[in-house]
Amino acid sequence: MENVMEKRVKKERSKPSQKPRILLVEDDPNLSYVIREYLEMLNFETTSCSDGEAGLQAYYRGKYNMIILDVMMPKKDGFSVAEDIRKTDDATPIIFLTAKTLKEDRIRGFQAGCDDYITKPFSTEELSLRINAILKRCMNNRKPQSENNQKLYELGIYKLDVENLTLTSKNSKQMVTRKEAALLKLLCLYKNKLLPRETALNKVWGSDDYFFGRSMDVFMTKLRKHLRLDPRICITNIHGSGFKLEVKDAKPQKV
Repeated sequence: MENVMEKRVKKERSKPSQKPRILLVEDDPNLSYVIREYLEMLNFETTSCSDGEAGLQAYYRGKYNMIILDVMMPKKDGFSVAEDIRKTDDATPIIFLTAKTLKEDRIRGFQAGCDDYITKPFSTEELSLRINAILKRCMNNRKPQSENNQKLYELGIYKLDVENLTLTSKNSKQMVTRKEAALLKLLCLYKNKLLPRETALNKVWGSDDYFFGRSMDVFMTKLRKHLRLDPRICITNIHGSGFKLEVKDAKPQKV
């Protein structure tokens, strides 16, 4: 018969892991080993892959609290992996690790959907501080808000369902990402008024960092494409200030 201690151990092992899960995709085996050992020492459950394709498949198979991507990898580079992930998931935070230090590379990284960009060489302490800051911000963003709990918004011919991430019209139904829905909801709340850039960045991205601003510009372009079938809807960029969602009234139909 099993003793009490054996039963307790089995019970603990059967419980799902409560550790934050990180997917690490890095092709340098030595660096990957060091980072993984350090993250596990910090009580993160870490899955590591050595190329972009393997990393993308690991992402599809599992559920992670964060993804850390090298940029230059065999089979599929980190930018491409992030872009594939962001097609359906803009909630899981992504950090790029890379030796690329040019401003253009950083901009490309944020356009691909990353939450942070760390250049090599870096200290493990810096990495842990950035990870914890991002995870804390994500948890704060997921807390229920006491204001603006409205889930459905009408916008010309469209109806935005924030909870189910859909944008529907009479003849179409589009899926939108969580960030797209949050940004479009803000625009609806500020309809025909100026939505300041800082307000949008802080509410949707949790920071008004310059590179997040470039990412937001990409999302605005995507929203314009989603809304292109209704010519009465216009998202205007007010240079240096923010954005304005304008919805013109429908013209009265002839009897």
